Amino acid sequence: MTAAERSTDAAHPVVSDFIARGYHVFEGGVDPATAGDLLAKIRALRTFDTDLFLGEAEFDADPQYIGVNPAPGRNLLERFEAELAFVENDPAIVSALTALLGESYEILLKKLICGVPASVVPDWLKTRIAGNPVNNLGAYVKAPFRDITYFYGIDFHQDLIDYKDREADFITLYIYLHDVGAHDAPLFLLEDSHKLGGTLFPHDLAKNDGGWLYRDGRGNAVQTRQHLLTGQTGYAAMWHACTLHGTQPDAADNERLSLRYLIARKPGVPAPGMDAVNATLLGPLSLEATRQDLDARGAAQIKANSVNKA
Repeated sequence: MTAAERSTDAAHPVVSDFIARGYHVFEGGVDPATAGDLLAKIRALRTFDTDLFLGEAEFDADPQYIGVNPAPGRNLLERFEAELAFVENDPAIVSALTALLGESYEILLKKLICGVPASVVPDWLKTRIAGNPVNNLGAYVKAPFRDITYFYGIDFHQDLIDYKDREADFITLYIYLHDVGAHDAPLFLLEDSHKLGGTLFPHDLAKNDGGWLYRDGRGNAVQTRQHLLTGQTGYAAMWHACTLHGTQPDAADNERLSLRYLIARKPGVPAPGMDAVNATLLGPLSLEATRQDLDARGAAQIKANSVNKA
């Protein structure tokens, strides 16, 4: 890659957005008709109702908190590789990813995310998980259905949370497969939060009139503005691995279904866009420990949740 090409990548609008606020929203998103077709195929395979869940006694007989998320060989999206071309080959997305991550970027992970509506979460489970910072419901879902990640709200977090000791050289791409309004568990995103680099979860946040004051525990602080990610079918956004985001429990009567990609620079391939973004951060790009909310079994040991005040 020539110096001129590197300069062009660093000046790409998505790179400017990442530097300025930590995320980018794609105008027009991806093709809504194709997104709708994929959604119909998914719903033909799965009914998102109370039958998803273990009974209380069944769960307590053998609680498992680790290894309950989608994995190779247990990932619903593996059935739809061809159908996902409308995202992975979308010209605007390819251009943005190339500008940030360089040529031959690689997909670390892609999976379906389900925001589970309150109406189908068992009462015993609501009581047990109330106030938890991360309500990933995989532990409580029957084993055959663990090919999707199910959430009932998750506090503001960085996607670096799952990658201790890894540099923040990857981004998250999120696609809504149907219209998502304020009551459909949309994502809340905190602009400028990426600027403090990696910080320990749960994060130090104080709500104020301007949004949220975010402190990193190292003497730095940034005032962030809360942005609600709502939009129509095919809505697409991407953000930095250090950008704080979260969701409240789904208050609608139906599930919220979205595609989530983690996409990284390929080792040894120049990524001048991401390098330009990361050069502006005040804090570290990697962490030896990313969270302190779980016990040795992987169960929640802290009751705290900021996003529910959003």
